Amino acid sequence: MDAHEALGRRTFVVGAGTALLGGGAVSGEAAVVDGPLPDFHPALKDALAFPLAWGRSPIRDVRAWRRAARAAVEEHLLVERQDGTPYAPEFSGRSRTRDCTRELVTVSLTRYERVRGALLTPHGRGPFPAVLLLHDHGATFDIGKEKLVRPWYDETRLASARAWAARYFSGRFVGDELARRGYVVLCLDALGWGDRGPLAYDQQQALASNFYNLGSSLAGLMAREDQRAAAFLAGLDRVDAGRVAAVGLSMGAYRAWQTAALSDHVAAAASVCWMTGLKEMMVPGNNTLRGQSAYYMLHPGLARHLDIPDVASIAAPRPMLFFDGGLDTLFPAGGVRVAYGKLRAVWRSHHAEERIRTKTWPELGHVFTDAMQDEVVSWLDEVL
Repeated sequence: MDAHEALGRRTFVVGAGTALLGGGAVSGEAAVVDGPLPDFHPALKDALAFPLAWGRSPIRDVRAWRRAARAAVEEHLLVERQDGTPYAPEFSGRSRTRDCTRELVTVSLTRYERVRGALLTPHGRGPFPAVLLLHDHGATFDIGKEKLVRPWYDETRLASARAWAARYFSGRFVGDELARRGYVVLCLDALGWGDRGPLAYDQQQALASNFYNLGSSLAGLMAREDQRAAAFLAGLDRVDAGRVAAVGLSMGAYRAWQTAALSDHVAAAASVCWMTGLKEMMVPGNNTLRGQSAYYMLHPGLARHLDIPDVASIAAPRPMLFFDGGLDTLFPAGGVRVAYGKLRAVWRSHHAEERIRTKTWPELGHVFTDAMQDEVVSWLDEVL
């Protein structure tokens, strides 16, 4: 989810490479495209064959393919695994509501820094099913975990959090609702949001390039942190380690299916409003072309091996749910259809088509409404 200002026309001047890649003659005129794409971008897209995708890859054994595909993704994260780093959790800010106990937990997701998150535990005897709740982007950085969990610990963020909940979640705090319905909930800030920010919108691209110059990756860091957060949640005594789900809207949806692909600690994932085919997304006018927020979801070179739904398919045959809004301008219907078709084909080939659910809400845009939330929770109750 990103700021919704229109992407204006921009001129992109190219040289003789246009003729070499596109087969045309070199002219003295500047090439112009609608959006910051080189005019030979169709040739670049045509070259993407996604050779490691299930069904295209020569690997026919499901487990062997999953290992190979996951290894390819992990290599492109540019951030090494952090399995040996102690979490060393510290708990604070404890309070009780009618439905749950609320705590702040600070953990080392990587060896680089400690991250504070909200942890909600239902009353009663555990172990409980659990949800790793992953916040969106939204071009709003003063709140992160507070977009999904009511900030009982910080009154200054409450007004912003309520406004966000009203705009995208029918006024609900999704984390509080999940805890009320019997799920342990963990929600942490990604780098740039809440306690780890606030980042300015136009600083994202510089932040990402600085990571690359340091031999690392902004998107890779987020992927590793989410992977580790899932393992931390599954390891809590109060949690049934076999019943952990990842759930999110928009960038949080991307994070949910990505974490399911990379972590065996995630038994199921629900992703709302972030799924498309890569080629269908890389078209003039698409929000991704602005850069900035795209860097949180960009692993350089991975597209030479796998399409976006191919990465999500690494999670097969575990239960997965994908919702999209028919009026969502960030993810046009054509790209969603392509992605859903690829996903269903993979689950079908695994003899597990009943474990994947895809649904378009034709009257909705880029939101996670109360009706959608209720359907997700009912689905989680069923699959977990």
